[in-house]
Order: sequence, then structure tokens, then C-alpha cells
Amino acid sequence: MVAAGGPVRVLGTGHSFNRIADTGGTMIGLDLLDEPVVVDRERRTVSVPGGWTFGRLSTVLDEHGLALRNLGSLPHISIAGACATGTHGSGDRNGTIAGSVAALELVDGTGTVRNIDRTDPDFPGTVIALGALGVVTRVTLDLVPAYEIRQRVYADLPLDDLGAHLDEIFSPFYSASVFTDWHRPHAHAWIKARPDQPLPEDGWLGTRRLTAPWHPIDGAAPDACTPNLGEPGPWYARLPHFRLDFTPSSGDELQSEYYVPRDAAPDAFAALRRLGPRIAPLALACEVRTLAAEDLWLSPAHDRPTVALHFTWKPDPDAVTALLPDVERALAPYGPRTHWGKLATMPPDAIAAQYPYWSAFARLLPRYDPGGTFRNPYVNRLFPPG
Repeated sequence: MVAAGGPVRVLGTGHSFNRIADTGGTMIGLDLLDEPVVVDRERRTVSVPGGWTFGRLSTVLDEHGLALRNLGSLPHISIAGACATGTHGSGDRNGTIAGSVAALELVDGTGTVRNIDRTDPDFPGTVIALGALGVVTRVTLDLVPAYEIRQRVYADLPLDDLGAHLDEIFSPFYSASVFTDWHRPHAHAWIKARPDQPLPEDGWLGTRRLTAPWHPIDGAAPDACTPNLGEPGPWYARLPHFRLDFTPSSGDELQSEYYVPRDAAPDAFAALRRLGPRIAPLALACEVRTLAAEDLWLSPAHDRPTVALHFTWKPDPDAVTALLPDVERALAPYGPRTHWGKLATMPPDAIAAQYPYWSAFARLLPRYDPGGTFRNPYVNRLFPPG
């Protein structure tokens, strides 16, 4: 299909909120490309078809006593799609999911199959690549021994103290998320810890430990969430916020996400707090997470420890689109980066200014896709042809 000529785009599991996957030509889905999974126990790697979901892969890995270092909030998303967009979980010592990629099999714009690993100088530019270099048909991921996680939710975290207690909230645990609407005075902290990491007691940072299951969207049934009352469980049943056997969406919501350097996070929090009265009426949930620095060229955590500021919006695109420029102006002094698969209105030059290897990635495009097979308006806006 690629060799027949463009335009061509690849669709993962459709969990993007902008036009990254749009095309007026051929759209390729990878869910039926069901070649074997190859687990290498000695090297602790797995080679998996790009269209597989993390939920499907996790159960296979667990049978081998192996695990991924990190997972996103949803186990329902495709591996190739998550890597291409820089999707992530959380944790001071965890980067994006793409940071676990050891090698890729990719069909480039000429229909040629390329195999790229960490020994290739192009590798840092090919993992988070926005679907612009080719069809990722297989992904090889680094693994670790299987492990367990416990998680608990703590209410009444004073929102105005979030910046002052950043390290106390995020550093001691495997991962942590703070949920807020940036308006109410208190937030919820969702803590995930290994069995050898003690969970906080009541009164930690002024919080109270919840004794009933919790969902981050007010009024939503907590059945869709992974158990969060401290029960230990396998990594794949605790690291995601939502269970594989439930559909987590709250209707036709919208999402945005911005990433700021960790040392700028307290000031970014204060800026969002000032916008809180305008954010809260449109927000279903807002989440704060952390990421470790990594070297992938288009990673939101490239070369800097990062704090992620996520927004799940109500399905009101006109109101959300009108608010986003004000959110972006408020964050502009702190060097924000945007999530590649979510809504943003930042101009391309402002986005490019945050990525030291932007021009290097632009030079990869004609080498991997000389005919512009994988170009679409989204890619052209960021990287104009010619």
C-alpha cells in the first residue's frame, strides 16, 4: 500500500484528539498485523507487532515473569501509536514509553523495510516520529523482572502547597499523580508504590487517606479504575489508572497536555491557579505527573526532568479552543512543550523553539519519505515541505 503512493497515514487505536492521523488518502490500521511476539529472556526484550495494545502484551510478558518499566493511564492504546506520540506514564525515574524502545521495524516512504536500533545514529529521531517517517510494523522493547505495585488515593492536599512539596509528593514513590481542577483549594494525590516503598499514612502533607475506591472524574463510577485501596497487584493491573476490561472514557471528551521543566513547575502551577476559575468549568479532570529526562529528539522530556500538565476537557470544542491560547500564554515563560496527540494552539515556531534537534528531525523526513507519502496537514504545519 505504501509503495503504491501516497498520501498514507497509520491509525493506532484512535486515542488522539487532534488531526495527527488524518488523511485524504489511504489509512492503514495495524490491528490485524498479527505476527508472533518474540520474548528474549536473556536480553530482557520483547519484539511485538506495532498494532498490539499494552493490555494484550502485558499478560504475555507476565507469563514469562517479565514486565515493562512503565505504562500509561490506559492499557487500551497501541504500542506503535503511543511511542510515535511520546505518550507516557509517570515517575521521577521513568521517561516516556518510547524510552523503552530498543529497536524498530519500519516501512519507509518508498515501501522499503528498515530495521533501526540504538546503534543507528538516526535512532533518537525515529522513535517519537509522529507517523511521519513510515509504518512501524514491529517494536522491540526493553523489559525488567515482573513486579508488584500498590496504590492509594489521598484527598485534601492543599493545592497552594503543591509547588513547595513537589519532591515530597513525587520522588519517594514509583509514580504519583495529582488531580485538581486548578480552582478548588484541595487536590487528590494518587500514589503508586512498590511493596518495599511504604505508602503514606493519614495526615501526610495534611491529607486524608480515602477508604473507598475513587475515580478522578467527579461522579464517575470507580469500577473502571484499577484497585486503589492499597491492595498489591501485578504491575500491569496497577500502573494504568483504568482497567483493561472497562471503557474509561467519559463520553466524547477532549484532551490537552503541556510539559514544563521540573524546576519551573511551581511557577507554572501558580499560573494555572490564576486561570483556575476559567479552567474548572470546562475540565473533567486535570492531572500533574513527572517524567525523567531522556534523549529522544521529539520527546517532551528531551534533556530535562519534566512535569506534565494534563487536561481532560468537557466536549465543548469551541470553548476549549478559545481557552487554550490563554493557558499557553500563561505557561509560555516556562518553556512548554505539547503532547503530539492532543489539542494545542501553539504556533509551529514556538513549538520548534523547545526542541534542540528540531532541524535534525526535519532532515530525516526527506531521507525516509522522499515523496511525502506520509505527509498530511498536521505534519506540513510543523515541518513545511521543500
